[in-house]
Amino acid sequence: MPALRHIGFYREPTDEALLDGLQRAAFGYFLEAVNPANGLIADTSRENSPSSIAVVGFALSAYPVAVERGWMARADAVKRSLCVLRFFRDSDQSGSPEATGYKGFYYHFLDLQTGARVWRSELSMIDTALLIAGALSAGMYFTANTPEETELRELVETLYLRVDWRWSQGGAATIRQGWKPECGFLHYGWDGYNEAIVLYVLAMGSPTHPLKDDCYEAWTATYQWENLYGYDFLYAGPLFVHQFSHAWIDFRGIQDLFMREKRCDYFENSRRASQIQREYAQRNPHEFAGYDENCWGLTAGDGPSDEMPEVANERRRLFGYAARGVPYGPDDGTLAGSAALASLPFAPEIALCAARNMGRRFPEMLSANQYSSGFNPSLASTDRRAWVSSGKFGLDQGIVLMMIENYRTELIWKLMRDCPYISTGLRRTGFRGGWL
Repeated sequence: MPALRHIGFYREPTDEALLDGLQRAAFGYFLEAVNPANGLIADTSRENSPSSIAVVGFALSAYPVAVERGWMARADAVKRSLCVLRFFRDSDQSGSPEATGYKGFYYHFLDLQTGARVWRSELSMIDTALLIAGALSAGMYFTANTPEETELRELVETLYLRVDWRWSQGGAATIRQGWKPECGFLHYGWDGYNEAIVLYVLAMGSPTHPLKDDCYEAWTATYQWENLYGYDFLYAGPLFVHQFSHAWIDFRGIQDLFMREKRCDYFENSRRASQIQREYAQRNPHEFAGYDENCWGLTAGDGPSDEMPEVANERRRLFGYAARGVPYGPDDGTLAGSAALASLPFAPEIALCAARNMGRRFPEMLSANQYSSGFNPSLASTDRRAWVSSGKFGLDQGIVLMMIENYRTELIWKLMRDCPYISTGLRRTGFRGGWL
């Protein structure tokens, strides 16, 4: 039984028991949402959901965690990893509208059964990077001298080395955000601070198709440094921006040129981002229900939209699936419990307080201990339950699982610190100090 501590008549789990329960429940998503024939993972638990290549990346990192925690046999984890890695190796790379990918990149959303592109989605540079990061972490963990684990490492190497990162610049100064067979490269790139550090690190570390040397500096030249609520801060509004690359890379104490000049690092910046989120919720400028110092977490995720009949009388604009952010918005009163908890490595005290507080006040946002993508207390039903997004999203479960593990044991960080492509990429982008 989980350890409990007494609060009045309510027996609350200890921090360790709370995190263990949430982490194991998050891992359950990857068992429930997989197609065992090809290893692809559904983007959401909703009916007929396609696969998201980024969610597959989180799954590949989740399997080693499950092995370490005794939730899955090593042989099973290897089998699942091999299945999906073989799929991507053998996938259609012609770049046609019905293919799986092109130039080593993959379309953002794939048919869960066939692996073909769906929804006319873009060839996604960042989502491919998250997939490759997950594959590399699997390759760093499964190091046994067996035929299966040897093949796994060879597959990871094949997938990484064939990605043509330089092509993804499309002749521009920075990496393009996507490409479509119907129109070529999208007209916008990875400009401004965002979740793309892991993308640039992988692209710079490639021994086969690296970016040009000035590409990373061209990206950091688009950064926006601000002072918000007394915090000097590299601005990005949604919390996921401050978390996703950190799921794989330990940025504590290492600095690129930009951060050396600011006497900061990206880990510290994510800590400040968490504090700014908390302060924003405490100030609650739009007077949304539920917001306070222990109820925060604006990020990319699902929320109510103006088209939903159950919120037809709401006067304020509702954004549906959107990247909500602090302090400039958009904000419609929708929070994500997973976003606050995923700040655990940066700001454990406030993240744990938020997780406990939101879980007590809005238990409806958790189903079978898995977080919904978003909940909105301002749109409470007649029984005073907050509006809750339907289904579960794989990205939410993945970031919760990985950030809890990095907080508890640093497993993924330790694996990736030993990955030569990561260290090479970091050095080529100008990172120095710390564990480097």
